Amino acid sequence: MAGTSFVDYVRIHCKSGNGGAGSTHMRREKYIPKGGPDGGDGGRGGHIIVRGNEQMWTLLHLKYQKHHKAGHGGHGSGQLKTGAQGEDVYIEVPVGTIVRDGETKEIMYEISEHGQEEIVMPGGRGGLGNDHFKSSTNQTPRYAQPGEPFQEGWIILELKVLADVGLVGFPNAGKSTLLSVVSAAKPEIADYPFTTLKPNLGMVSYRDNQSFVMADIPGIIEGAHEGKGLGLRFLRHIERNSLLLFMVPADSDDIHKEYKVLLNELKLYNPELLDKERLLAITKSDMLDEELKAEMEQDLPGIPHIFISSVAQMNIVELKDLIWKHLNK
Repeated sequence: MAGTSFVDYVRIHCKSGNGGAGSTHMRREKYIPKGGPDGGDGGRGGHIIVRGNEQMWTLLHLKYQKHHKAGHGGHGSGQLKTGAQGEDVYIEVPVGTIVRDGETKEIMYEISEHGQEEIVMPGGRGGLGNDHFKSSTNQTPRYAQPGEPFQEGWIILELKVLADVGLVGFPNAGKSTLLSVVSAAKPEIADYPFTTLKPNLGMVSYRDNQSFVMADIPGIIEGAHEGKGLGLRFLRHIERNSLLLFMVPADSDDIHKEYKVLLNELKLYNPELLDKERLLAITKSDMLDEELKAEMEQDLPGIPHIFISSVAQMNIVELKDLIWKHLNK
């Protein structure tokens, strides 16, 4: 899913359908020259509906399809016939998609289940036919309601990646390198910040033909909860990971402090993220001897931790064991 095939943010224009007009028809049959009103109601205009689809993993299909237009409702007719309903338009999205108002940016819906349907742009209601307006004092009303007009506007769709393990760390912490080693994913890797600009997913094989999904998510920086760096575009992906693997390089000036900065950014974005299971991997540890590791362990955070090196394949199997153990608590 690396590169342009993974799209997690789109802005699309939606236009619902007009409601059909009610009919002003008067019943006229042989031997019944003054049968009274029998105008039917207009049909409802088509809705724009967002629907969850668990078979989809990206918003790529909407990247180049910016405009979505529903059908208009049909007009009512004689013999109390209701006009045809306008054709609804369904926009299929992956489970975990947030729907925002394009103007206010407020969250309208969160699609959290397969098959969940939410109307994002309702069609206009059909107008009532003249049959509804007859009374003892007005037995032949020659008027009916027009249909309600369409609605249109922009909406924003944001995808939150679903994975068993989310990699959390500053840029250049070694997240992409780890993913490339433990899975078949091929994220871009280079020695500069923000090499990863979009989430990468990798299927990690484990013992006895078992597996779990790992997400390499763009690196966090201090102030990310305010939108700095890749900011909110990064943080929303953390919400749908079962377990968070914090990654701090062994050559960091202060591993504990770096971990606390990362944790604080998650807390400021969404305090509920602190309820997730957390592990710590100290990366690039092939440069450390046992004495230095023992000294560093005195000041590590109080969560399960492991020293690893993706390049040297050091403790990678043990890391998988640790992750699997906590995923299956």
